[in-house]
Amino acid sequence: MLSYWELDHWLDWDIIIIGGGIVGLSTAASLLESAPTKRVLVLERGIFPTGASTKNAGFACFGSLTELVEDRKTLSDSDVLSLVRTRWEGLRKLRVRLGDEELGYEQWGGYELISAEEDAYLSFLPEVNALLSGLFEKDVFQIQDELIEPFGFSRTHVSHLLLNPLEGQIHAGKMMRALLRYVQQLGGTILSGAKVLDIEEGSAEVEVITEAPIYSSPIRFRTEQLAICTNAFSKSFLPNLDIQAGRGQVLITEPLELPFKGVFHFQQGYYYFRNVGNRLLFGGGRNLDFVGENSQELITTPFIQSALEHLLQELILPGRSFEIAHRWAGIMAFGPNKQPICQKVSERIFAGIRLGGMGVAIGSQMGQDLCHLLLPSSDSFR
Repeated sequence: MLSYWELDHWLDWDIIIIGGGIVGLSTAASLLESAPTKRVLVLERGIFPTGASTKNAGFACFGSLTELVEDRKTLSDSDVLSLVRTRWEGLRKLRVRLGDEELGYEQWGGYELISAEEDAYLSFLPEVNALLSGLFEKDVFQIQDELIEPFGFSRTHVSHLLLNPLEGQIHAGKMMRALLRYVQQLGGTILSGAKVLDIEEGSAEVEVITEAPIYSSPIRFRTEQLAICTNAFSKSFLPNLDIQAGRGQVLITEPLELPFKGVFHFQQGYYYFRNVGNRLLFGGGRNLDFVGENSQELITTPFIQSALEHLLQELILPGRSFEIAHRWAGIMAFGPNKQPICQKVSERIFAGIRLGGMGVAIGSQMGQDLCHLLLPSSDSFR
């Protein structure tokens, strides 16, 4: 049973946010920046954020050339530009809010490896640069083939190399600790280990029922408004929305000498690697088994991990020896296109989900957009 103090001071809130990842905490931050007196509670079911916020590769990126070319097949050019703008503004907001030192931010640039089979994508380079010039006022993507050999990549697999000097990298663990501290400093409350079992919306409030193992019955929190920020895990609350979980598997090597720094993509972003100090982080490969990787299970699989190791040896570090130090997985959310979902679901319930594997970039801006939905009358947004 709950104590008097718990009943009196812990159950009633102005706004509850389900999900303590980058979107949930960014939403809390935006709410408390614009309305400091609001009582804001964030509920996270895991000790760490459950999806990908502390499990991602730490790319501060907004889309490679081949990704954007593919996006133009399902979105209008104006929608593609809007999507890139959302990512870019989200990254800028994250850096301004927390500071580069707290993020472990480094801007070594972003690169895309183009195979001979993908040479046709280069014909779209002028078009995509022209499209993005409306936002960046300069060409974003540059051909840098002269770096292929100094970087040590296999010329059998890499025909061209593109540079995007605007991209950078972060330390995902530092980012989330800094964001957690920031929300707490603003007066927000975060409870981890708080698994939400059900949501009951009434005319005057929303009840959020959470698992409470040491109590005789679940704990029922009450709130005027509710924000769902659980990304790939949102189907249990929002069964009618088009959301598909997608697992991303990652490995990282023991320290070794690397001839490059920066973030790297290939095969429309399905593979990605970067330096982490003098280690190499490499992830992706869900395109090899979409059905198997459409999973909410946080495990690595021999099939994907073997494929990553093969590419690491054949393409990225040919002729080099390396040792794998660690492997892990994170869970992302996808839909029929790259557009995220940020919307009012009902009178008192709102959602900010389906980040399409771009949570680091989109998360801060989605938190701001969700804040505008929750507090439409506020004129004090920063």
